Amino acid sequence: MPWADAESAWARSAAGSEALPSERETPAPGPEGNAQPSAALGAAGLWTGLFQRSNLLGDMGGLRPWLGKYGVTLTLQETSEVLGNATGGTRQGAAYDGLTTMGLQLDTGKALGLEGGTFNASALQIHGRNLSAENLSSLQTASGIEANRATRLWELWYQQDVLDGLADVRLGQQSIDQEFMASQYSALFINTMMGWPMVPSADMIAGGPAYPLSSPGLRLRARPSDSMTVLAGVFDDNPAGPGAAPLGPADPQALNASGTNFRLSDSPLFIAELQYALNQPALGELDRGDKPLGLPGTYKLGLWYDAGMFADQRIDDTGRSLADPASSGVAQKRQGNYSIYAVVDQMIWRPDPDGPQAVGAFLRAMGAPETDRNLIAVSINGGLTLKAPLPGRDDDTAGIGFGYAKVSGRAAGLDRDTGFFSGARTPIRASEEFIEATYQVQLAPWWQIQPDVQYTFNPGGGVLNPGNSRRVGDEAVFGLRTNITF
Repeated sequence: MPWADAESAWARSAAGSEALPSERETPAPGPEGNAQPSAALGAAGLWTGLFQRSNLLGDMGGLRPWLGKYGVTLTLQETSEVLGNATGGTRQGAAYDGLTTMGLQLDTGKALGLEGGTFNASALQIHGRNLSAENLSSLQTASGIEANRATRLWELWYQQDVLDGLADVRLGQQSIDQEFMASQYSALFINTMMGWPMVPSADMIAGGPAYPLSSPGLRLRARPSDSMTVLAGVFDDNPAGPGAAPLGPADPQALNASGTNFRLSDSPLFIAELQYALNQPALGELDRGDKPLGLPGTYKLGLWYDAGMFADQRIDDTGRSLADPASSGVAQKRQGNYSIYAVVDQMIWRPDPDGPQAVGAFLRAMGAPETDRNLIAVSINGGLTLKAPLPGRDDDTAGIGFGYAKVSGRAAGLDRDTGFFSGARTPIRASEEFIEATYQVQLAPWWQIQPDVQYTFNPGGGVLNPGNSRRVGDEAVFGLRTNITF
């Protein structure tokens, strides 16, 4: 599920992480006398400064600054990649997949005189094939942008500043991976878990309201001090519809193919996160030429609770094992579910406070204590990133990271039951691990290419290959991604 590259993953990402377009610059208003986009300017200077501009299409012949004058920001980003597994999986091969993210933001202060307001609408066009679904049996899927082919609404919300900007409220259709559980440094990586982690991906209904899904909800953000931020929200817990996994067998994305279900009748999903920023310059401090206080970092502690119903991983509604031939085949329902998580982003080395080179470290850990209703009990990911790794490549970033997912004891118990009742040799799922090495090349402010290598140990926690009687082999995945911001 995903996302892309940037922490605000427009995912993660996708997204995620890949810097999805969620936090692009707002175009500056055009000159007072320029009330209409200039076609002549577009024809004469469309490609001027091609490799210096922030967007491939620049000011689009004056359209962007003209729209900016009225508070409108348009964003368009294409993320394309080719991924292939040379070893392991159910078969070997390669696949292309891509994501086009389109967004519109309206500054209501400029447009309507309503200061402190922002309206946001975004849509996704997902194309290509899904290597993880077709070739791999991994829990921690290879790419945060992999999803069903579709053109769909993503987010649709209104945000309003309150208390003189010390807090803001957001109401509407939201993808919570854009703000909650996010890591600044993990956004570089391609594996899905570096954007939206394994615990919510597996244990929330339909994978939670996260790329490519979203749910109606209310989110509050408050900043009681320069270093402290509090995020809290309540959302519909099922962004797909009845029968969505893990409660049922249906594919969540197929249940909500257009992203317009706007579900409001399901159980509430509550989530809260406390963030502490260390050694961050105060607003305007750098503009005055002051030096940062030290190596910056961000520390987050969060909790989510879902009041809905969840399927037991081992026991049916009659008390028998789901593997028992006499079982009803209907899992026993469990009320409520929750998880606790922590995220650390910390710069650990910067030889020159005024230079680009720096090493950042991240660690994100979470657990789901109610193991009887959860496939994944614990997930952890972490890694290191190096900005400006080579002389003359100040905007490139290299990284190495890892992921770990532990299958719950209840799900492993079902494997034991399956072997007992069938009399066949059945592997017992345990844990899955992966490592990822990546290098993001900044060819222009609007263009990145990113070679990537991943290796997954014990795919699926140790599942059988349906084509033979052996476990799925360890997977070596090679890929190349490109991001273009139009």
